[in-house]
Amino acid sequence: MARRDDAVRTAVEQGLLGPDAPLAGLLDVTGIRDSAAALRAAFDAVVPPGTPVLHAFAVKATPLVPVLRLLREAGIGAEVASPGELALARAAGVTPECIVLDSPAKTAAELRRALELGVAVNADSPQELSRLDELVRTVRTDSPLGIRVNPQTGAGSIQALSTATATSKFGVALRDEGAREWVVRAYAERPWLTRLHAHSGSQGVPLSLMARGIAETYALAEEINRHVGRRQIDTIDIGGGLHVNFGSDVTTPTYAQYARLLAEAVPGLFDGRYGLVTEFGRSLLAKHGTLVARVEYTKSAGGRAVAVTHAGVQVAVRTVYAPASWPLRIAAYDAKGRPKEGTAVVQDVAGPACFAGDLLAEARALPLLEQGDHVAVLDTGAYYFAHHYAYNSLARPGVYGYAPDGDGGIRFAVVREPQSVEEIVAESGGGRAGALSEL
Repeated sequence: MARRDDAVRTAVEQGLLGPDAPLAGLLDVTGIRDSAAALRAAFDAVVPPGTPVLHAFAVKATPLVPVLRLLREAGIGAEVASPGELALARAAGVTPECIVLDSPAKTAAELRRALELGVAVNADSPQELSRLDELVRTVRTDSPLGIRVNPQTGAGSIQALSTATATSKFGVALRDEGAREWVVRAYAERPWLTRLHAHSGSQGVPLSLMARGIAETYALAEEINRHVGRRQIDTIDIGGGLHVNFGSDVTTPTYAQYARLLAEAVPGLFDGRYGLVTEFGRSLLAKHGTLVARVEYTKSAGGRAVAVTHAGVQVAVRTVYAPASWPLRIAAYDAKGRPKEGTAVVQDVAGPACFAGDLLAEARALPLLEQGDHVAVLDTGAYYFAHHYAYNSLARPGVYGYAPDGDGGIRFAVVREPQSVEEIVAESGGGRAGALSEL
C-alpha cells in the first residue's frame, strides 16, 4: 500500500496524471517480480529437483509487451490464444519452447505457424485433432502436442467464467458418452501426442473444485499410459485460474497453498514422472495494477453525492456490467495525490460514458470526493486497463510501470503511451471517409 501511495503522489507530481491526463494505469514492477518468484517457489517446493516445469502466463490477462518481457526475465513463459497474442509473446522475446497455444477456434494457418515455430499446441476438439493429423504429415515440427479435456467437475460462483461445466465450450467433455474412450484411442493411434491439458479453475472457483479437475486429468493420463504400455504422456498442463481476493490488500489464496493442496490431492502428479505446465494470469498481475482517475466534477442526485471520473466502462467493463461478480475497491486521493482523509460519506463513483449504469462503485463509503481529487481503482492489473472497450470513442489510457528509485522516491517507465485522438480517428476508418459514398 505504501508503494502504491508513493506512486500515485509521484504520478501527479510528474504530470502523468492531471487536467490533460485524467486517467492512467500504474503497474507495480516490484510486485510483479515478487508474484513470479512466489509462483516458481511454490511449485519448486512440491516437485522433485530436475522436474520440467513451465509456468506460462495467460497473455489475455495483461497483453502488454513490456509486461511479457518482465515476466520472461523472471522465468515465466506465455500461454497464448490467438495470432495476436502469439505475436505479442514473440515481440517480448519469449522463445517458442516457453509458449503454449490454447484456443477453441484455431485456424489451419494458425496451427501451421505454431508447428513451424515449435510452439506447444493443445487440440481443443476432435475436428482440430484431424487438422493436426494432416499438418504433422507435412510440417517438420518440435512442437509438443496434446489434447485439452474438460473433466466436467462443475461451475464456480461466476458461471460465465467456469470452464469445467457440463456444457463448457472448452476441450473434450470427458463424461459425455464415448468421449473418454475416444481420447484414449486418440493417444493410442498417435504416438506424437505427449501432453494432456485441462483448465478447471477461474475466478469464483474454489481450490477444492480446481484440484478435483486436476485429479481427474491425472487419472486419465495414467489410464492412457497404461493402455499404450509406455509413458507416452510425459507432461500434464494443469491450466491456471487461481482466484484473486478483491476485498483487501491480502494475497489469498497463495500459490504455495494451492501447490500444497495439489500435492496432497494428486501425489502421483508430483513424483517426477510428469513434467508440469501452468497457465496463471489474473493471480500474477491483478494485485499489482491500479487505475487512477481524476475527479472531473461532483454533484448530488437524490440526496447522494456523485463523483464523475474518467474511469468507467471503457476500462472496467466487467465491473460496470456485472458489479455483483466483479466489485472493485476504491481508494480516495486528494488533488496532490495524497491519501484523502475525512469522514466517510456514502457516494457513487461514476465513469464518463453516456449511460446511467456506468458506475465504478455505487453507494460506497469514502472520504467525500471533491473536484480535482483522484480515485484509485485497485487490483486492476489483470483484465482491466489492457482490455479497452471503446465506448464513446474514449481513449485508451497511458500505462506506466513504477519501482523504487533507490533514493526513497519512485521512478516510472512508459509501458504504453496514451491513445491520441488522431489514433482513434485512424482506427475508425478516418483514412477512408468517402468509402461508402463511392458505392
